[in-house]
Amino acid sequence: MVEHLTALLERTTVVPAVNQIEIHLYFQQRQVQAFGAERGILAQAWSPIGGITFYRDGQHSSTLQDPVIGGIAEAHDKTPAQVMLRWHLQRGRSVIPKSTKPRRIAENIDVFDFELSTEELAAIDALDTGQRGGPEPESITLENFGHPIPEH
Repeated sequence: MVEHLTALLERTTVVPAVNQIEIHLYFQQRQVQAFGAERGILAQAWSPIGGITFYRDGQHSSTLQDPVIGGIAEAHDKTPAQVMLRWHLQRGRSVIPKSTKPRRIAENIDVFDFELSTEELAAIDALDTGQRGGPEPESITLENFGHPIPEH
C-alpha cells in the first residue's frame, strides 16, 4: 500500500525494485502502481489471473468466466488466462501466475504472439471493482497468523 511504501522509503536509502501486490482485472490498485512507478518500483502481480473466489452482485464468479475476457479471448483464439496475462504485460507489470499442471504452465508462457488493442485494454481496465480478493494488509498480524512476524 502507499502508506507502507512511504514508511519504508522514509526509513531507508534503498528503493525496492519490485512491489509484489494483489493485482488482477477486478482489483487493479492503480494508486499503488502509480506511486511505485514514480519511484522506479515495478509492480509485480500475485494472483494475476484472479484465482481468488469473487462474490459480485450477490453471486460467486471467477475472472476466467468474465464475459468481457471471454470475448477478447475468443477474438484472439486464446484462453481467458492468456488474455489476462497479456493485459498485465502490456500494462508494464511483472506477473507470477501459479499452476502445477504442465499444460497450464505452457499456456501461461504462450502470451507473446498476440497483442491486445487499445479498446481491449480499456475494456479490461473498466472491470476494476476496487475489491480485494486476498487478505487486507492490515489483517496480516501475529494474532491472525499465529506465529511470530519479525519486526526487523
